[in-house]
Amino acid sequence: MDNSADGKIGVTLELITIGRSSVDLYGQQIGTRLEDVASFSKAVGGCPSNIAIGTSRLGLKTGLITRVGDEQMGGFIREQMLREGVDVTGIVTDAERLTALVLLGVENDASFPMIFYRENCADMALDESDIDESFVASAGAVLVSGTHFSKPNTEAAQNKAIAIAKARGRQVIFDIDYRPNLWGLAGHAAGDSRYVASDFVTSKLKPVLGNCDLIVGTEEEVLIAAGESDLLAALKAIRAVSAGTIVLKRGPMGCIVYEGEIPDDLEAGIVGTGFPIEVFNVLGAGDSFMSGFLRGWLRGERHEVSATWANACGAFAVSRLLCSPEIPTFAELEYFLEHGSPERALRKDEAINHVHRATTRRSEQPRLMALAIDHRIQLEEMAAAAGRDGAAISAFKQLAVKAAAQVAKGRPGYGMLLDDKYGREALFAAQKQGFWIGKPFEEPGSRPLQFEFSQDAGSRLIDWHIDHCIKVLCFYHPDDPPATKATQIAKLTSLQEAARKVGRELLIEIIAGKNGILADDTLPRALEELYEAGLVPDWWKLEPQASETAWRGVDATIERHDPWCRGVVLLGLDAPMAELEAGFLAAQVARTVKGFAVGRTIFGDAARSWLAGTMSDAEAIEDMARRFEALTRIWERVAGRVAA
Repeated sequence: MDNSADGKIGVTLELITIGRSSVDLYGQQIGTRLEDVASFSKAVGGCPSNIAIGTSRLGLKTGLITRVGDEQMGGFIREQMLREGVDVTGIVTDAERLTALVLLGVENDASFPMIFYRENCADMALDESDIDESFVASAGAVLVSGTHFSKPNTEAAQNKAIAIAKARGRQVIFDIDYRPNLWGLAGHAAGDSRYVASDFVTSKLKPVLGNCDLIVGTEEEVLIAAGESDLLAALKAIRAVSAGTIVLKRGPMGCIVYEGEIPDDLEAGIVGTGFPIEVFNVLGAGDSFMSGFLRGWLRGERHEVSATWANACGAFAVSRLLCSPEIPTFAELEYFLEHGSPERALRKDEAINHVHRATTRRSEQPRLMALAIDHRIQLEEMAAAAGRDGAAISAFKQLAVKAAAQVAKGRPGYGMLLDDKYGREALFAAQKQGFWIGKPFEEPGSRPLQFEFSQDAGSRLIDWHIDHCIKVLCFYHPDDPPATKATQIAKLTSLQEAARKVGRELLIEIIAGKNGILADDTLPRALEELYEAGLVPDWWKLEPQASETAWRGVDATIERHDPWCRGVVLLGLDAPMAELEAGFLAAQVARTVKGFAVGRTIFGDAARSWLAGTMSDAEAIEDMARRFEALTRIWERVAGRVAA
């Protein structure tokens, strides 16, 4: 049966989910009571919100109807939905109520304590006025969830959405999503309770079943929806009022799909491939499972396929810590189904983790034109020659941000390289401009590579802005002595591991020409060795090459090892504009070259003059802006983005 939205008049979305939307705060210390958790990770939560993100990641066109508070947590949910590609038309901002919060922990492999902060929260204030008929009708299917039948106003909202969907011939999906705590049937400390029998809950859920084309629930959820104490009797009771597809979730045993009459042998239903994995955290597994099933069901796949995708998505979720952030993308799902994994704990599979990271990045960056002013040694030398100190360097970097902003004019595709040593205030200013920002990590000029400030990369990265990219310069030539290369690779590997642990992107800058001949095969060979060593950065920053052959080699190496690489940006090495233009032109044969990050060519003259007191702030800004603008025009021209 094809449940896709294709051919339905006025349909632009495949799915709209309705209901809970919260911010989940996950304890980062595993095997710990919530009382002892010291730090938390933040993520979007709530069953319908998780499913909206999950189905969008898996390629469906999805929207969400909910309420969030008029505060930072509500803003986080809205912004994250936009990043995930979810239509936010149906998200209402409630000025009177706060966004719901949930605190969660992993105490052991069977105990996952959680505390719901949902007293008079925004999403439970959803009502009929929030259900826009045209928006609901724009989707081929609407998903309602159990918790929002627990209050009269939310019940009325979901029933209105169901009525609109049925009148327009749309599909109705019911995620039973039963949490006794959210029905007032368990105390605050029993947030992880999964089942409490209740005639009241059944009286609210059972009438929904007859309107549904797809009903999904665990064994406990099927029992409460049907009002039965026996699973077979419950499934038959549901079938008596609904002809829809029933999906019985069975945790590590996968699921069973039932069409038509319920067999006396419950194992006689339709099943998909199962995936035995180590359970790390069951929270959110059902939402990931549902996302996978819907990717198949709404696109008309056979139930066996939908169930397999659902089982695989559920396996990812239980093997990782968070809820929505851990749901796979379709590229990741396909990779797993094709290659499998040698790990029972999928979170330990680096190949899959790389696909996950690369396909869930927070932003797109199809091109990058960056003003690099992360220089420390060079500016220190200029300042010393002029009798100036570090405060002057800091002030000059703030002028550079103003120059870059003058060129960018708020447009995407612009960035800056700025450092922690002298660029703190400049970083704050650059962040407000919406720039892509890279921050250096290396001790300037170090060979072998050393980190600046501390060799403990993880402790330094923990307080970095989530969107700041780590930039590390490494002098590496493939003809270096093996011991030298091993030392450089070990240092880069330790930084990559820290970057992955704290969720920051990594740019590796390789300069080979200062320590050997720069032949056509030098950079391809260097990248090959680094990839073979397990280094898979988000970006590469490389020297301009005069030869198109060299760039074709770079392209082939990157695409062979990492088709998800963001790309290459070119460095400047204080070269004159004409030389940079020639380098830009040669690089156009490379599909992976996405832009440049150039410094002294832009700021060098202005820095010397301003530090010497012969150039004003305004003149320095204008000089840097003129040069940066000229370089961006050269790049755009040779890249074919504007006419020559």
